[in-house]
Amino acid sequence: MSTLNLGILAHVDAGKTSLTERLLHTAGVIDEIGSVDDGSTQTDSLALERQRGITIKSAVVSFAVDDVTVNLIDTPGHPDFIAEVERVLSVLDGAVLVVSAVEGVQAQTRVLRRTLRRLRIPTLVFVNKIDRRGAGYEGVLRALAGKLTPAIVPMGTASGLGTRASAFLPYGPGDAAFTDRLADVIADHDDAFLAAYVDEEAAISYGRLRDGLAAQVRRGLVHPVYFGSAVDGAGVEALTAGIRELLPPAGGDPDGPVAGTVFKVERGPAGEKIAYVRLFSGTVRVRDRLRFGRAGRPVGGAAEEGKVTAISVFDQGAAERRDEVVAGRIGKLWGLGEVRIGDSVGDPDDDLGPGSRSAADHFFAPPALESVVVPTRPADKGALHLALGQLAEQDPLIDLRQDDVRQEVLVSLYGEVQKEVIQATLANDFGIDVAFRETTTVCIERPLGTGEAVEVKGKEINPFLATIGLRVDPAPVNSGVEFRLEIELGSLPFSFIRAIEETVHDTLRQGLYGWQVTDCVVTLTRSGYSPRQSHAHAVFDKSMSSTSGDFRNLTPLVLVAALRKSGCGVYEPMHRFELEIPADAFGPVLPVLTRLGAVPYAPETRGPVCLLSGAIPAARVHELEQRLPTLTHGEGVLECAFDHYRPVQGAIPVRSRADHNPLDRKEYLLKVVRRAGGSH
Repeated sequence: MSTLNLGILAHVDAGKTSLTERLLHTAGVIDEIGSVDDGSTQTDSLALERQRGITIKSAVVSFAVDDVTVNLIDTPGHPDFIAEVERVLSVLDGAVLVVSAVEGVQAQTRVLRRTLRRLRIPTLVFVNKIDRRGAGYEGVLRALAGKLTPAIVPMGTASGLGTRASAFLPYGPGDAAFTDRLADVIADHDDAFLAAYVDEEAAISYGRLRDGLAAQVRRGLVHPVYFGSAVDGAGVEALTAGIRELLPPAGGDPDGPVAGTVFKVERGPAGEKIAYVRLFSGTVRVRDRLRFGRAGRPVGGAAEEGKVTAISVFDQGAAERRDEVVAGRIGKLWGLGEVRIGDSVGDPDDDLGPGSRSAADHFFAPPALESVVVPTRPADKGALHLALGQLAEQDPLIDLRQDDVRQEVLVSLYGEVQKEVIQATLANDFGIDVAFRETTTVCIERPLGTGEAVEVKGKEINPFLATIGLRVDPAPVNSGVEFRLEIELGSLPFSFIRAIEETVHDTLRQGLYGWQVTDCVVTLTRSGYSPRQSHAHAVFDKSMSSTSGDFRNLTPLVLVAALRKSGCGVYEPMHRFELEIPADAFGPVLPVLTRLGAVPYAPETRGPVCLLSGAIPAARVHELEQRLPTLTHGEGVLECAFDHYRPVQGAIPVRSRADHNPLDRKEYLLKVVRRAGGSH
């Protein structure tokens, strides 16, 4: 049997989990369909998910469609948990994007669609809830074509909208309008088909049209649209047939070299790590020694290695113990104690193959908020740090940060709901009651120009046996941090280069104003060291020989000096917003938007409704959400999503700086000496 790794994605409450239940029921995996409201679904297994009726963690289930094993991955819809969706994208062969027939295309729908298009992930669209009052058909199709992509193909028509008698009627070869639409869409991307169609339209068979559609869908160019209801099953059989016929099966050679990616890590009952791995090539067996690590790790960095002690593979709704997992499948692996989300397995330096993506890749914006976490009982301080470390292990974008100056622990957040979930998880799973202080916005820093600095070994002001020269240059937006070498290869041992690179990334976590520095290139321009020396009796003397510690201690001094010369700008996150309000509320709402620092675009009036869009600082979104009901008599609908960073206007916010960032040279050197027990 072939395998298809399928993601279900949607805006919150569009019906993803209900559709997952219906697909499992249709395939005969479950006898009864669970309810999100009752907390009885297959994929929402966490107690907190059942209590809240939302998906928080991605979950994998499996079912068979004819000769295809489908590994279905249910993902969160709430934007606060977008990091879970991001990691799932790295393992997908195809996706179903769920849209509500009542609410239509929503903010998160657009964010997901843009990312699916950028990654060329083949996507079907399922318009859910046609049985609900207010469900639409033509209007939803116009919204899909206008807001998502014009390359859609309705695969049938819906009847009985808004009633229990709703149904989806698939088109067939006798529907002339449908076959014409298929031909037009295929011809847009296939010159050979277009020539044949023009020469002899009648000779194009329906089978060839369907084959052409499948080819276009698998290239991510065309998107079939199905309507239905996950609750009563309307349209689900047609969708299932589309999944089988139109989406591409997983590739990969089971006899090839082992290559895969870790997209999820969880803890077992005994606290052991369990890695969810999508295998792109090769076969992993129990008792195999498996290398893993982060692709693109620092120069000369070594991969980890672990012995696989157990394997589970998803089959017919459950994970079953097996002796091996083969290319194309998803397996749960035990025994990799140091594994992290985003690690590649096999050879971490190998390309995972055509179309593959690493779970370390970032497709969405990083968290824009952070908050201090305080234990209710001071005695829980150590346990809190350990617990947050485990949560960050399962969700790296939580980005646990220790402020050594204020002796505080901070976590990065996507929103208030995520904060509540972390608080409840700490209480339920770890027995730690915590409080959060006021949420603040996370800014970033970018170099404004080029800056260069050097520290030379042997000079009085340099207490370390190392010479380092660094240059900082601005880089394109969203390019991150790149480390380059301008020194001659072989002139400096790899261990010292690795120490410099790792320290560069560590130091840039807090720049001149305390925010993370990004979108820059750091180049090692000069280096020097003292070779290993010993006394006459061959006893190593580190006072005469350079060590990695010399380079780790000196790098922050040089880098910060270079940053000071380049200068840094501070940028705040901006969200784009779409606001639907009664037309008579436009007057009261506009000045509020202005006071909140929003930049609204020209309004659009549609009868009694006014549509406003624009950009607003992320820090002010929550305040707008709170004021909107009063301003619009409870009728305003707000949709927001991260859009870009803009230069901070007014006073520059300064974040407290941690111990490792040597903005005060003398104080930093004193700390280094104290840590070293007075040496150097």
